[in-house]
Amino acid sequence: MNLFNNTNSNKRYYTLDYFYKKHFGCKVAKISLNAGFTCPNIDGKVGTGGCIYCSKLGSGDFAGNKLDSLDKQFNDIKKIIDQKWSNLKYIAYFQANTNTYAPLEVLKEKFEKVLTFKDVVGLSIATRCDSISNECLDYLEDLNKRTYLTIELGLQTIHEKTATLINRCHSLACFTDMVEKLRKRKINVVVHIINGLPYESKQMMIETVKYLNKLDIQGIKIHMLHILKGTKLAKIYNQEKFHVLTKEEYIDIVCDQLENLKSNIVINRITGDPKEDDLIEPNWLIKKVSILNDIDKCLAKRNTYQGFNLSILNKVKQIMDNHLKPNDLVIDATMGNGNDTLFLASLVTKGLVYAFDIQTKAINNTKKLLKDNNINNVKLINDNHIKMNNYIKNNTISLIVFNLGYLPNGNKKITTNYKTTIEALKQSLQLLNSKGIVLIVVYPGHSEGYLESIKLNEYLKSLNNYKVNYYYNTDNKSAPYLIEIKKVFRN
Repeated sequence: MNLFNNTNSNKRYYTLDYFYKKHFGCKVAKISLNAGFTCPNIDGKVGTGGCIYCSKLGSGDFAGNKLDSLDKQFNDIKKIIDQKWSNLKYIAYFQANTNTYAPLEVLKEKFEKVLTFKDVVGLSIATRCDSISNECLDYLEDLNKRTYLTIELGLQTIHEKTATLINRCHSLACFTDMVEKLRKRKINVVVHIINGLPYESKQMMIETVKYLNKLDIQGIKIHMLHILKGTKLAKIYNQEKFHVLTKEEYIDIVCDQLENLKSNIVINRITGDPKEDDLIEPNWLIKKVSILNDIDKCLAKRNTYQGFNLSILNKVKQIMDNHLKPNDLVIDATMGNGNDTLFLASLVTKGLVYAFDIQTKAINNTKKLLKDNNINNVKLINDNHIKMNNYIKNNTISLIVFNLGYLPNGNKKITTNYKTTIEALKQSLQLLNSKGIVLIVVYPGHSEGYLESIKLNEYLKSLNNYKVNYYYNTDNKSAPYLIEIKKVFRN
């Protein structure tokens, strides 16, 4: 089953290449430039020394030589890229240091110049949230109307203790405020984060991604911390030998981050890219292709994708997909608009789906959905699910799903209730075959659903010989959650 979109290379996340091709209608390459800017935490305005991980080139190790003109930098890199691909368009990427930290007339001179280069279709400008003045914002707004503009903001982490350690010299509030200012002007924002910063836990790194979900950002760059010769970070590492993520740890964290990241955020980068000669740790970063492949393999093994954890219904589909075989018999105990029915039917192609609902509207909606998708291995039953055993033999069913609550876009006064749900569940346990499971999606966010949640959980505590698993994708107690029930076999 193809459960993921926004890719042209079978990736399980929203790739930048796919986005560019969709937006521009062709392949687009970014050309990194060094315009000779500095940073406010280097020159003393807000701090000195720069971020502790930055190289002497200000994170522009693969940009051009700042002593060369922008024309020469651009054309030198373009010649290399043109040997790999033809018929390209280009985005000029001002990468090194803070590329809005200069007088406005200097910014205009540099940005306007590259827009005159042949086949340049946009600008990407890496900067800091504390280095975009109001007059610069006005100019960026004007630029955005004339070309495809992206502002890349370095965040690295939402945790203030870590930000202080790495010498970011700005607050999370400052970052959030600048994102809002840019988005009010409809300017695209890409955010940089770093995994493996000293003393951060896996949970802290995931929290950074979850925070970004709350903001209106269009892209993200996920980096692995690399320790480079000549940096303050290298001195700290030599003294303290803090833990550096292994390749396996990094891949596990990135996959967790992707699963928790909104699916409409474009993944601009998913690993670090250090210069081998300057690298102290981790050495595994040198093999970039291997890292990308292992991220793909990990997501495939998990059967997950970007945004997976943001809806409990994705977990339901994952369990169905992993559990069912083509010849199985299954039950959709709450047909609704037929989405679960359709998905089940696509899995048990040589089997049968029994779908129950008391509402004629649900039957009609599902019938149309199945017809539109040329599905015919479904038996629609206009009856209460407490009568399932009138239609189906015991010990024959591989999976039963309940999606509780009311019919979406239907009459909200007609809803499942705990009495009939528990009675139907009792019958379900008798209908299951030896490896069968029951899935129940519970919606405690409305009054009847909240009561149903309490009573259902009370009943499940009384069950013997069954294992009950709970799945949550948020700390919000009103959010939907999943209950999985399996038989337990004892010797």
